[in-house]
Amino acid sequence: MYLIVGLGNPGDPYEHTRHNAGFDVLTLLAGKLDISIKRFKYRALIGKTQVNGAKVLLCKPQTYMNLSGESVCALMRWYRIKLDHLLIIYDDVDLPAGTIRVRREGSAGTHNGMRSIIDALGTQFFPRIRVGIGPKPERFELADWVLSPYHTAQERQVAFEAYHMAADAALAFVRHGIDSAMSGFNKRAVE
Repeated sequence: MYLIVGLGNPGDPYEHTRHNAGFDVLTLLAGKLDISIKRFKYRALIGKTQVNGAKVLLCKPQTYMNLSGESVCALMRWYRIKLDHLLIIYDDVDLPAGTIRVRREGSAGTHNGMRSIIDALGTQFFPRIRVGIGPKPERFELADWVLSPYHTAQERQVAFEAYHMAADAALAFVRHGIDSAMSGFNKRAVE
């Protein structure tokens, strides 16, 4: 079984903000798989499906970002998911908007949701997809930047296209493995 987790914060004030890129990618992925993410289990909204015969669980933690690890760790234990079958999708201020990076492992960087997951699992050796939201402008504090919505139609379009790439990369991960997802998507960017 695979566990694909999109990180974000629950609630209307956070919908479609930069920090909720993971939630938005999972919504697109659920649409591609024709499933809903509505069942509540272990403080997360989940949806189950199969891809090429493999069971896949989509997850949107409802713990708020800083406690994402609690939900992810509980689901991994319950479903006995191996670390190499876990995929976390999240926003990254260190990547330009419109880019994604698929990685086999890595640190949390400045991302508190990833820090929570790494702390809960006791390891950073699991796959992830980082979705670039661009660096914060000088006039913003980091928290204000990541919690802000996209301001222009062009920003929304670039984000939407990157989210689609991330959803496709997640499918490539399940269908063909991490190496295929990395080679197929790490050189692409929204133009």
